[in-house]
Amino acid sequence: MSTSTLPYTASAAAPLQDRGSSRREHVGFWRAPFAAVTYREIGHVLVSLPVAIAGFGFAVSAIALGAGLLVTVLGLPVLAAALAAARGLGAAERRRARTGLGLDVAGPAPLDVPRDKGRWAGVRARLADGAGWRALLFQLVMFPWRVLSFTLSVTFLVTGWVVALFPTYSWVFHHYVGWPGYRLYDFTSGGERHHYYITSPAQVLAVGLVGAVLVFLTPKLIRALTGVDRAAVRSLLG
Repeated sequence: MSTSTLPYTASAAAPLQDRGSSRREHVGFWRAPFAAVTYREIGHVLVSLPVAIAGFGFAVSAIALGAGLLVTVLGLPVLAAALAAARGLGAAERRRARTGLGLDVAGPAPLDVPRDKGRWAGVRARLADGAGWRALLFQLVMFPWRVLSFTLSVTFLVTGWVVALFPTYSWVFHHYVGWPGYRLYDFTSGGERHHYYITSPAQVLAVGLVGAVLVFLTPKLIRALTGVDRAAVRSLLG
């Protein structure tokens, strides 16, 4: 007589799904700069900046308004509404992580808001909602990180490809700009002029190789930067 282990497997896998599982496909080092998954992660980083600006602005404004109104009866309801809205923003972030990072994180349990004990009982329940506070904290702490991630990602991505492709357009400076090659610097100090141009084929090739190194290292950088996003989504929004 045969027995099935399917129910056991499904039940054992459920806790892992709750903690958050990554569906990101493995991409080799040489294929990473050209893989779709790399550019999905880059897109996630780029979109995260305006999202972070909006989320940070909301969090700061909500906290400031709620704290300022604590001397009145409006302060606590404002904070409770902010925590409810923060939960909604957290759900949107989990969807973005699922789409851009291949990260599945189960949301927190729905808040049990009493309906038959009056309005203030609901406000107290919202204020005691740990998931709401964590979601609000997420908007605050991720803002500076996402500014840094955006800056590093754009810098490495653009610099890498521009420098890597330099051998294909290096002739432009001689034919159309009037320089013997690409000018790295040109300044005058103490009455003496200092300048340096990239002119020889060996120099042009060396520049292209430096750019190629940046191109192949950029996916590793993006992966490391989005790793912080993954950890934050798991710990604060799950």
